[in-house]
Amino acid sequence: MPPARKKSRRYDPAKIRAAVTAQFGHVAGAVRDLSPEQLARPSGLGHWSVAELAAHIAWIADSLAGGLARPPAAVAELTAVEWPSATASLAGQISEAARETLEGAPLPELYDRAAARMARALEANPDDRVLDLWIGNMTLADFLVTRTVELVVHTDDLNRAAGSDIPIDRQALAACTRLLADCLALTVPGGSVEVRIPPFAVVQCIEGPRHTRGTPPNVVETDPLTWLRLATGRTGWAEALDAARVRASGERADLSALLPLMS
Repeated sequence: MPPARKKSRRYDPAKIRAAVTAQFGHVAGAVRDLSPEQLARPSGLGHWSVAELAAHIAWIADSLAGGLARPPAAVAELTAVEWPSATASLAGQISEAARETLEGAPLPELYDRAAARMARALEANPDDRVLDLWIGNMTLADFLVTRTVELVVHTDDLNRAAGSDIPIDRQALAACTRLLADCLALTVPGGSVEVRIPPFAVVQCIEGPRHTRGTPPNVVETDPLTWLRLATGRTGWAEALDAARVRASGERADLSALLPLMS
């Protein structure tokens, strides 16, 4: 019998499908308009250029379709909330797979191909389909929630590196924010610190005295984009505090040792 899995927050599968499709479409439309100078800029992610980052985003959709083309797995091993913590060991493997899959084709061609493959694959597969993945078998519904993280975080990366203004789908941003907040609560369970990311998420974490009413003694509050940058290592805790993008009160409200959750 497989081990019991951690439960994830419930998401509306139809809304998540629409959010993933919408966010990929936003990026696809914007990438076509990037100039050669913008594409040549450093992405801020290792040695990748903006062009390589853009190709990686195309791979996110293409690899989803590829996963659905393989025979299904029997049992899901990983839930959405466990996914962020499980990604660290696979970063190099994912990067290499993306390079091998997408190398050589112009970006518009990559995006057209990936969008078409993803649309066909999603139409043909139910939400409870279990994908056979490197990281661990996941239902399509759960895996699509993790795609909001990849797409939203990398859209933000593109905007900052290329100076673009790609819109971020509200449903995709909400799912991404909630998943990473829940991952924090899963990683350091407890009730002594309340983390608020309005308007999308509130979680309690870290062992210690639990408050039951009134204002919690330890509170961290930030906006969704700052939270995503903290959770994925794009922004440091001290930097966000100094810039007043994070408000932290209480002796336990220091998350510097717990972040990033993934990178």
